[in-house]
Amino acid sequence: MFLARLDHPADFDAWREAARTALALHVPPEEMAFAVSEDPAPLFAEPLPDRPADAAPFNVPKAFPDVARKLICHADPERFVFAYRLLWRLQDEKKLLEIVSDPDTRRAVEMQKAVYRDSHKMKAFVRFREIEDAEGQRQYIAWFEPFHHVVELTAPFFMRRFPGMVWSILTPKRSVHWDGVEMVFAPGADPSQKPADDDMEALWLTYYASIFNPARLKVKAMQAEMPKKYWHNLPEATLIEPLIRGAEAAQRRMIETQPTLPSFRHEKQAERNDMARAASQVPAFNGFNKPPEDIEEAREQARHCKACPLWEPATQTVFGKGPADAPVIFVGEQPGDQEDLAGEPFIGPAGKVFDEALAAAGIDRSQAYVTNAVKHFKFEPRGKRRIHAKPNMGEVKVCRWWLEQERELIKPKLIVALGATAAASVLGKTVTIRDTRSKLIDLPDGTTKLLVTVHPAYILRLPDPEAQAREREAFHADMDRAKAYVPEIALG
Repeated sequence: MFLARLDHPADFDAWREAARTALALHVPPEEMAFAVSEDPAPLFAEPLPDRPADAAPFNVPKAFPDVARKLICHADPERFVFAYRLLWRLQDEKKLLEIVSDPDTRRAVEMQKAVYRDSHKMKAFVRFREIEDAEGQRQYIAWFEPFHHVVELTAPFFMRRFPGMVWSILTPKRSVHWDGVEMVFAPGADPSQKPADDDMEALWLTYYASIFNPARLKVKAMQAEMPKKYWHNLPEATLIEPLIRGAEAAQRRMIETQPTLPSFRHEKQAERNDMARAASQVPAFNGFNKPPEDIEEAREQARHCKACPLWEPATQTVFGKGPADAPVIFVGEQPGDQEDLAGEPFIGPAGKVFDEALAAAGIDRSQAYVTNAVKHFKFEPRGKRRIHAKPNMGEVKVCRWWLEQERELIKPKLIVALGATAAASVLGKTVTIRDTRSKLIDLPDGTTKLLVTVHPAYILRLPDPEAQAREREAFHADMDRAKAYVPEIALG
């Protein structure tokens, strides 16, 4: 029997060199032994000779080196011989690692899983404590007790995670030190070298206790992810059992003191009631002494409109823009972020799509009147951004008074509704784009037609480039229909 000595329990480089030599010498697995450092060797074992200079090269599957590296990290005393046996068999059985029914393959898979789990636990449960060395320098020490030999395998994770920190991880079998430049491995440490508490530990324990949620406690699931064998090395372990014992009482207190929240249905009904109440309380002239006599007076009155709550968070009223005798009115849903800041309709991303379609159809925008069904920007704050929020029908109905004033004062030949909200505002009832699109609809006044199409923002939201191209083409066709019906808006 031949013996190869390794420097430490996970010495993959030394194992690989010995395995290559043994394979070159045609030493079968049953005649091969490995020993770590000064561990006792088997009786009658002879040192492994040097590799022959004329040894023939051999090949292994691409996946095998990584498999062998994981196997060497396992705690199984026979791991070195087992890994060599796989290498031996792979010389004749090239697909061995793909045969899941083979006992050696199954064993290798299970060993790799165990090593991976132990490495994962090390990443999760290592806790550094800050100490001051003899020279007054701050460094961080952690004590951990892995089941397998995973220090070499896992240490690069901590190097990447804490590159600017000077730290050491001590374990019974192997230790590692990082000084910010070089990572050095050393023999195992004694439990007496475990670091004591540091100044930050009390803060960490306070935080841990404060985020503990008794309503989501599942003890079995927690112990499956954080087995008890790791608890004695975790600072928060002193809190775990008391928190578990008090979880039932804490959950009961949460239930007793939780606020009573209305259901979503209740909130929507309350919103509808508020809008209906606001609409019913608005005087005949929307809060003003008399209806506007021209579009400029309407614009000035709208600047002070507070008929619905949308006026308060918005920057300003965004009224319509265009000639007072425009033959066509384009109606969108509501102003967006850029329109709210500038005070003009359709100048943002959707406005660019709109202008592009007008230009393609040969329509002069300056000859048309452009407005929205709702005159204030409705949004939800997300950090520093304001995200568009769809106005509800109560808000549309309250603001419909202004659209009716624009229609009555301008007396257009055609109204183009850009989107379902605009169409609902013009018609006073909900309609679908599918049923009304591209049709010239007679309005009750007997002189005005309605053409319904999509809102330009809908085109921008389409994720598929092909669908977006098709929708642009259809939108351009609707603009062609508008110009055909109202040729006065043609360019030059």
